[in-house]
Amino acid sequence: MAKLKTNKATAKRFSYTKTGKIKRTTANRRHLLAHRTTKQKRGLRTQGYADKTNSKAISSMLPYGN
Repeated sequence: MAKLKTNKATAKRFSYTKTGKIKRTTANRRHLLAHRTTKQKRGLRTQGYADKTNSKAISSMLPYGN
């Protein structure tokens, strides 16, 4: 059987935890940060988990668990 391809755009946005949950980073942390206060940026620092409704689709794009 041929190897499955990993969707590289998905691999840059999501990763698996050791227990198998899908971890995601918070949005709005890439650019335009100069005008934000330190408190706002600190609030965006936390990470979360992908929603259950999207986890099956994300898993199919990450077949080898990046």
